Amino acid sequence: MNWLDLCKDKNLQDLPYRLELSREGKIVMSPTRNRHGYLQSRIARVLGELMSTGETLVECAIETEDATKVADVVWVSDERFRIIKDEASCSVAPEICIEVLSPFNTEEEMARKRELYLRPGAKECWLCDEDGRTRFFDAGGLMKESVLCPEFPARLSV
Repeated sequence: MNWLDLCKDKNLQDLPYRLELSREGKIVMSPTRNRHGYLQSRIARVLGELMSTGETLVECAIETEDATKVADVVWVSDERFRIIKDEASCSVAPEICIEVLSPFNTEEEMARKRELYLRPGAKECWLCDEDGRTRFFDAGGLMKESVLCPEFPARLSV
């Protein structure tokens, strides 16, 4: 199964789970909670307000070397958006890829996801925990703040 097959499958349309694909083409499902959706929405709103250009998207599918992964929130420049806007999953990663952590996520899993987003072109990967604390990473590791959006708060009110 590939990402386009998954998107077209009517049986999978309104599931209360987040879907991704493994490199073997198997569906990986993760349950989400209301707080997760709230944080996604809050991050998207704040990011959209702070960035004067580009687009902010939620649940953005990205092709990686380890199959299709879905970032909770992304910011993509106008130039890159012209490339990906009609794709089922992004052939090039948006510049900022953000994951909202759930109690089930491990540090190792998130480190791997950051690496997978950076390889196809992400410039930064952010991790937001359930308390709204955000950590910012680039290819060099943890940063004090985002370079692309330095005004983004290190903690969102929840």
